[in-house]
Amino acid sequence: MRKIKIIKNYLKHAEGSCLFSMGETKVLCVASVEEKVPPYVEQKGDTHGWITAEYAMLPRSCDQRSPRKRLSEGGRAQEISRLIGRSLRACVDLSRLGKRTITIDCDVIRADGGTRTASINGGFVALALALQNLKKKKLLKAIPLKDFVGAVSVGIYGGGKKVLDLSAKEDNNADLDMNVVMTSAGKFIEIQGTAEGEPFSRKEMDELLDMAYEGIKQITAAQKKTLGNSKE
Repeated sequence: MRKIKIIKNYLKHAEGSCLFSMGETKVLCVASVEEKVPPYVEQKGDTHGWITAEYAMLPRSCDQRSPRKRLSEGGRAQEISRLIGRSLRACVDLSRLGKRTITIDCDVIRADGGTRTASINGGFVALALALQNLKKKKLLKAIPLKDFVGAVSVGIYGGGKKVLDLSAKEDNNADLDMNVVMTSAGKFIEIQGTAEGEPFSRKEMDELLDMAYEGIKQITAAQKKTLGNSKE
């Protein structure tokens, strides 16, 4: 597991923010609160709120510059944005959020593998800080978090070696790459896994999921240290 570092309240004006680092990967995660919900939520007639996310990589977050528009609007960015949104909605009781939307912006400053998992981890911290601020302003009676959420990559690299939290070099040369999102209680939110070379066995998958769980326990412990153990 690479070193985790969290700097909370990184931006002055945001309702919640942090700079989240996993090794050399650094993501700025910012939560913004709006007192309205999207039309498709409004049309359902529900009184619950909504959480969404937007992911992008800065043009020089990698070793070569990539066009800004392509990075923010491409299929990969949209897929990761939806993953972050799904992961964060799973840990919040939206019926207790009120008719408001929290948008989590995740901008990769430096990429060295695991940008989507780092975005989920930092996005959770930014979200929790925003919820704390809403409660402090007496706009929420209680913080509607169900559990802490963490995400990590696992894989098989270098002729059968199982790796936790892959760097870019390991990810680019992995025989198997898997992203796992879980609650701190060990419940799965999402699993994304692909064999890049030889197919993998059920035994290998179970071993990798066990590794992911141990990694996510470290991640959620760092989140709790930053935010405090109490969800209320």
